[in-house]
Amino acid sequence: MGLWAAYFAEKAGINTLLLERDLLGQGGSNGLLGALMAYMPDQWDQKKQFQFEALASLEALAAELEAETGQKTGYRRSGRIMPLYSERQVKTALLREQAAAENWSLGQRSFRWSVVNESPADGWPAGRDDVLAYVVEDFAAHVFPRSMVGVLCHFLKQARHVRVCEGTSVAGISEKSNHVNLADGGRIAFGKLIVSAGVEAFTLLQPLFAPSGKPLGRPVKGQAALLKAELDPALPVLFDDGLYVIAHEGGQVAVGSTSEDEFETELDTDEKLEALIAKARKAVPILADAPVIERWAGLRPRGVHREPMIGQIASYPDIIALGGGFKTSFGIAHVLAQHAIELACCKEEATKQLPDIFDIQIYLKRAQ
Repeated sequence: MGLWAAYFAEKAGINTLLLERDLLGQGGSNGLLGALMAYMPDQWDQKKQFQFEALASLEALAAELEAETGQKTGYRRSGRIMPLYSERQVKTALLREQAAAENWSLGQRSFRWSVVNESPADGWPAGRDDVLAYVVEDFAAHVFPRSMVGVLCHFLKQARHVRVCEGTSVAGISEKSNHVNLADGGRIAFGKLIVSAGVEAFTLLQPLFAPSGKPLGRPVKGQAALLKAELDPALPVLFDDGLYVIAHEGGQVAVGSTSEDEFETELDTDEKLEALIAKARKAVPILADAPVIERWAGLRPRGVHREPMIGQIASYPDIIALGGGFKTSFGIAHVLAQHAIELACCKEEATKQLPDIFDIQIYLKRAQ
């Protein structure tokens, strides 16, 4: 989210200082998976519509970013396939087929959710006797996270209005004046501050936003792997009972990901990932002998609820939270970041109104 905020700050001509503890782009978004999928098309509401439109808009924005930098983001609208194993799942999927026909459209463009008897891609996944049907939809997309993050970093390091300071760790935010305190003892004044620091955003904002409440959020560990296999990146995202398999460009296939509330080490992989890799090899036999070229683990920020933590509070109108979101934030980060920049510019009404459930006051109420 922070990279996108800096991107839109540059576009708006706002003089911006981007503080990065380590190297730019090395946070939790620098993973391997990159699945971009909408909420289920039934029980439609404001939040689902917002996410649907945000995901749809990322396609054109990724193309614009590629044109600006001459680099690839790895974005591809590939669709998704999901095996169904019970009559109940099939019945629900058929109901959602009709719901998608009603809700999954933008202007003249409509997207399909279909229930079919066979996978449209041979061996993706492997046929199983216990599979009754498949959901095939054409709205889902994927992006190679490191490519997207890398392109944003490339753009920002050549920006005119954004200055990047790597290796600069923020220890806290002054409660009495508009300063951030640095780990090396220095301080930096700000006019407006957008706090987008992954898991660390919770710690930085806690003394200001919820000093006497429960923690604003917590880290959730995820593990994923990258296999070497020459597969067509146009293959749909495979989702099968918690398993994701995504064929990226360059002969790389991502497998993920775990979701761990309890863990002993933050960045080490373990048997949970090995079990996921074994499951992927069984689901897609062409991966049976594919070598693992990388195992990855990282922390994702989960707030007191699953929605993003975005906005400002009356006590500190110059400080804007931009974080949380857990598994959904990657696909909507660009819209949330643009909203944060508009708040920083003191616009009375942001261009893109956020769902009511995203209201920072609702978020903070759950932290009391």
